[in-house]
Amino acid sequence: MGAHDTRLSRRDTLKAAGALTIGLCLPIGGARAAQPAKGPPPIHPNAFVRIGADDSVTILSKHIEFGQGPFTGLATIAAEELDADWSTVRVVAAPANATLYANLQLGAQLTGGSSAIANSYDQLRRAGAMARAMLVQAAATAWKVEPAAISVTKGVISHAASGRSARFGEFATAAAKLPMPRTVILKDPSAFTLIGKTAGVPKVDSAAKSTGRAIFTIDIAEPDMLTVVVARSPRFGGKLASFDASAALKIRGVVAVKPISNGVAVYAKGMWPALKGRKALTIQWDDSKAEMRDTDTIVAEYLAQSRTTGKVHKAHGDVDAALAAATGQLVEVDYVFPYLAHAPMEPLDGFMIWDGTTARARFGSQAQTLDQGGIAKVFGIPVDKVEIETLYAGGSFGRRAQTDAQLAVELAEVAKAMPVGTPVKLVWTREDDLHGGYYRPLFVHRFRGKVDKGRITAWASTAVGQSFMIGSPFEPFVVKDGVDGSMTEGARELLYDVPDFRCDAHVAKSPVSTSFWRSVGHTHTGYAIECFVDQLLVAAGQDPVAGRLAMIGNHPRAAGVLKAVAELAQWKGPQPGNGRARGVAVVKSFDSFVAQIAEVSVGEDGEPRVHKVWAAVDCGVAVNPDIIKAQVEGGVGYALGHSLYAEVPLKAGLPTVSNFNDYRSLRINEMPEIEVVIVPSNAAPTGIGEPGVPPLAPAVANALAALGHSRPSRLPMVRVA
Repeated sequence: MGAHDTRLSRRDTLKAAGALTIGLCLPIGGARAAQPAKGPPPIHPNAFVRIGADDSVTILSKHIEFGQGPFTGLATIAAEELDADWSTVRVVAAPANATLYANLQLGAQLTGGSSAIANSYDQLRRAGAMARAMLVQAAATAWKVEPAAISVTKGVISHAASGRSARFGEFATAAAKLPMPRTVILKDPSAFTLIGKTAGVPKVDSAAKSTGRAIFTIDIAEPDMLTVVVARSPRFGGKLASFDASAALKIRGVVAVKPISNGVAVYAKGMWPALKGRKALTIQWDDSKAEMRDTDTIVAEYLAQSRTTGKVHKAHGDVDAALAAATGQLVEVDYVFPYLAHAPMEPLDGFMIWDGTTARARFGSQAQTLDQGGIAKVFGIPVDKVEIETLYAGGSFGRRAQTDAQLAVELAEVAKAMPVGTPVKLVWTREDDLHGGYYRPLFVHRFRGKVDKGRITAWASTAVGQSFMIGSPFEPFVVKDGVDGSMTEGARELLYDVPDFRCDAHVAKSPVSTSFWRSVGHTHTGYAIECFVDQLLVAAGQDPVAGRLAMIGNHPRAAGVLKAVAELAQWKGPQPGNGRARGVAVVKSFDSFVAQIAEVSVGEDGEPRVHKVWAAVDCGVAVNPDIIKAQVEGGVGYALGHSLYAEVPLKAGLPTVSNFNDYRSLRINEMPEIEVVIVPSNAAPTGIGEPGVPPLAPAVANALAALGHSRPSRLPMVRVA
């Protein structure tokens, strides 16, 4: 079995005779490099590092791995301070336990906000350093030497003066009997051998995923397991009125049909009979509180509302007076953003057994704390009677981070409806997933700006869209005085210095379920801001890069990535010629800075074609440079496909797309060449899973404007009539 062989399950690993376990809780702002990390170990320690007598090093990840790289990142951080041999490092998902495994930035066990590495960096460094110190002390005691005389390199503990050496496993048992050190010294970054390196740190999950050994929820096939699909209202807000299951129950393989809070569940001995059974149901829906509007109707209502000032999110100066002044040029534009589905390759699914006392679930849980709470409420049991084994997930982009834990609740309900001990696997089809909502909200932005004597002097923006934070468990942390900051993140705190400024927003209402989508509010604010500033700079006669740099003085890291990408692309302006032009955008999101330049043409069919994208990123300390580049590249592809083609239109409240045939993803021949530079930084690590998304679409739009085409004000850029 290789070092990264995932045939060794999480449960097997935790049951194995690990000789040394390191556990700690480190609050935000804890240990820093080359400084002592002080403080007593917790009363209930949570294990992050386990070292076995076989020399294996197991890192427990409190964050789900769905392709964004935290398994490798967290292992790299701990292994760095431990001075482990990377070939012996394994990673398993930590149990669901918010007390022990909370995200230190978000206050619950969940993966989101591009925070996995940022909130774990000090925590995992300290865990690795503690394990190393205990191993060294055990060796020093056995060899009767001073700990300071011992070195550790790639999993080997050595005492140069006596020539003695041993691998971790030899002292793991003795080390486990020692008290955990109250003070550890973290490495100076100049001594790093794994963090920031591109060689010798392969992703821990790649081999298993490439060979098919990695286990996803869809792979689960337990004895006597029933596959469950649910018939849900075709309209958001629709409720079950009545149903007739007689025809469905006649289908071979269908075992039962049960009503649940969200619809009607069909249980069968396999997916095919479950789908046939669902199709055979006769259902009446109550649409009295359902969304019945078309997308165009909603857009028109939002646009009308944007003509009035909403709740002010940020303001300075007197923007109304500046915009009304007789001097200067007034520029106005509206931007419209559609509902967007997440469309991960693995739709929602989950496995559960309810034994009458404990609910045991296995699925790709992105928000274990929310999911545990939802399951516990269904069964009326304490949260500690809900066990979640977090599996790999085939993407998410926010799909599995529902604020109301819909998937977990539905999974619990279908398990509860059957006899105790019945194993059930709930599966959503692709069509279920695209029709199921939790979309990126439909948004409208109205912008007004003033250009006077070559300068941008005034800026006002009004946003209209749904808030999925208001009424959610996150409301107390995100919503202040009625202001949902996620609606205008990036728009209320401009990178640019403008004398008179206001950002306000209206909260719209709809039964359509909305939630986090990769880069959240920045998905629409990044586009609107970077298109609008480009339009204003054109009106001011300024170069898009130089003009931005002249206004960005208070944000040196933003200026740094903008300069870096300009140098990478050898920027000499938009350079329209030979049917191509270049556009630029820079966005700060999740405390990371990304600038992109896109080279674009327009084909004979009128569709934009993106030939190359240059990107510069500053995400603080680059723990895994290859993963950072991969995430930026993936973000470019994800953003390009959605900005060009993706939309979930509603007709009389019904989603009109169903699968990848009409919810188009970017095709491989449409993927541009991408060149990424990581700007060196000593700042604490920040996010990278999402920041590659926001700058792409405005860079493309600005290139189209440089070509003489209209800068798209309604997305997607290629719209189906």
